[in-house]
Amino acid sequence: MCGRYSFVPTARQVETELRGIDLPNDLTFSYHIAPTERAWVIASDAPHHLQPMRWGLVPAWSKTFRPSGRTINARAETLWEKPAFRNAALRRHCLVPADSFYEWQRQTDGRRLPYRILPANGSLLFMAGLWEEWRGLNERHRSFAIITVPASTDLLDLHDRMPALLLSEQECQAWLASDLPPHSQQPLLKTAPAGWLTYYRVSEFLNKPGFNDCSLHEPVPN
Repeated sequence: MCGRYSFVPTARQVETELRGIDLPNDLTFSYHIAPTERAWVIASDAPHHLQPMRWGLVPAWSKTFRPSGRTINARAETLWEKPAFRNAALRRHCLVPADSFYEWQRQTDGRRLPYRILPANGSLLFMAGLWEEWRGLNERHRSFAIITVPASTDLLDLHDRMPALLLSEQECQAWLASDLPPHSQQPLLKTAPAGWLTYYRVSEFLNKPGFNDCSLHEPVPN
């Protein structure tokens, strides 16, 4: 699962890994992106632009535009079967950039301790996602979901699922080429190799809705 993430790229990450991507004038960064919030994605219909969408995919056939925590993640194994994701899986792919994502480790006393998970090499994350456009009488809204896969062995202490990560520019470009048939898409949605990610414990303020501060990137003692 991926239920919280962060998008606060460094200047070097912007220069090297978002090169060729048009950044909007109103671009803002966030240490704590939560379900149903506005976030930034690179969509297949505009692969050189960073655009805002709501996290929590709303199918085009939905009667109302109401992003939900139930559709923030789509399992890679069933993308082409679930009605909410099936059409987007065939035609509308996106990249969800992040510097890290968060996961919780459940303790024997019932507490859930948050951890920040990020690439060991200091690069950005590009999570594979799906997007959809909902149209009302006089309005249009876009939303997205992050695709998940089984967790790598070194993350199993935290959770049994993780985002599907695209680990090279070639994989990112291939995923945005959403005219690929399902059997060609599936190999891109794989578990990251063990050791590719690292993690450390962060403040339990992450459990507080709306808390968004640079302290969420600082390690706390185990």
